[in-house]
Formats: sequence, C-alpha cells, structure tokens
Amino acid sequence: MKLVVNGKAHEVDVEDDMPLLWVLRDELGHREVKYGCGIAQCGACTVEIDGEAVKSCQVWAADVEGEVKTITAPDPSEALTALQEAWIAHQVAQCGYCQSGQIMLAASLLSETPAPSDDEIDEAMNANLCRCGTYPRIRAAIKDAALKLGGA
Repeated sequence: MKLVVNGKAHEVDVEDDMPLLWVLRDELGHREVKYGCGIAQCGACTVEIDGEAVKSCQVWAADVEGEVKTITAPDPSEALTALQEAWIAHQVAQCGYCQSGQIMLAASLLSETPAPSDDEIDEAMNANLCRCGTYPRIRAAIKDAALKLGGA
C-alpha cells in the first residue's frame, strides 16, 4: 500500500488493519509519533491527515487517504512553526512525551479557529492528555501562536 508521509511517498507491505501509528513508528521510523494508550484516549499519537488532526492509533493503514503529516514535516505550516516557538517560549514541555501530539492538535485548532477563546482551546485540547499537567502553559502558548499568526 502507498502512503505519503511528510511529503514523501512510501510503499509499505502491512496488513490492512494495522493501525497507522504502528506503520509510522515501526515501518517508517517516525518515533516522534508516540504510543500512549492505543484506545484514542490520550492523543500522544496525533498526526494530521490532509490537515485534520487524527489519533493514529485508531486509523487503519488501509483507510488512509491523503497526506499524513507529523511534527517533523520538512516544510511545516506557519501554525506549526509558531506553535513550536511558543511551546519553547512558555516552557510547555516537562517530560515531553505528549508534546508532539499536543502541538499537532493545536495546529489543527488554529487552522479552524484562528483566534480561539480559552474555552475553545480547552475544549479542543481536552482530547489530549498531559500527565505533567502543563495545561495553562499549553493554553498560553496557543494564544501566543494565534497572536503571531494574526488571528487574535
């Protein structure tokens, strides 16, 4: 089966029902996509497919239509770059395990809602867990990225 990941085409020989998470990690070496729970509860495995944030542990490889983008995309979107800079400025990451999924979800949020309110950020980001509890920093980083992008 053919997958396009971060702008590069790959031919992978996997079972149709293999989760995209494992194709990305085990077959293609994308270790930035994290395994957290395997049941779409934590969001550590969040990637984008054609700009939409999805939990890759719950997407079958055979069902992927469109380009998959991870946090290491060679040509990141403005939102992704602004978010990464804001994440550093606000020292969001503590253990860092959930952060690639958090940033991918935040990028999707900003593409849909350029000037999110605190409530909109909380609602959207509720889909991803941070065991270190850096939620106030995550919110502040998203607000700063939105400002930088001209959305707020």
